Amino acid sequence: MLLEALELANLLVDTIADKKGGDVIILDMREQSVLTDFFLICTANSDRQIKAIAEAIWDDSKQKGDVVAMGQEGSAESGWILIDFGDLIVHVFSEEKREFYNLEELWQEGRVMLRMP
Repeated sequence: MLLEALELANLLVDTIADKKGGDVIILDMREQSVLTDFFLICTANSDRQIKAIAEAIWDDSKQKGDVVAMGQEGSAESGWILIDFGDLIVHVFSEEKREFYNLEELWQEGRVMLRMP
């Protein structure tokens, strides 16, 4: 990975903002999980917006960061797409699914690195 995970997360925050994603948070998971170093979580207002944000994340990570995701789980229709970069996991949620899964509370020990409404 040419970009460090936190650098990639910050790059993707701009991508999410460009697609009008909201309630963006970066959680430092290094002391909480062996699976990843950071979570980047955001909310979209529709299935279409979830899909657009996820596609833009794939495109920008490759074009601007020279980083290709390891994989993706979920779908826009399910209300949650997870994009796995290894040291960074990006979660794109519908409002309903984000409230239901409440990752911020589940991983409340993670340190908030950035929060944007």
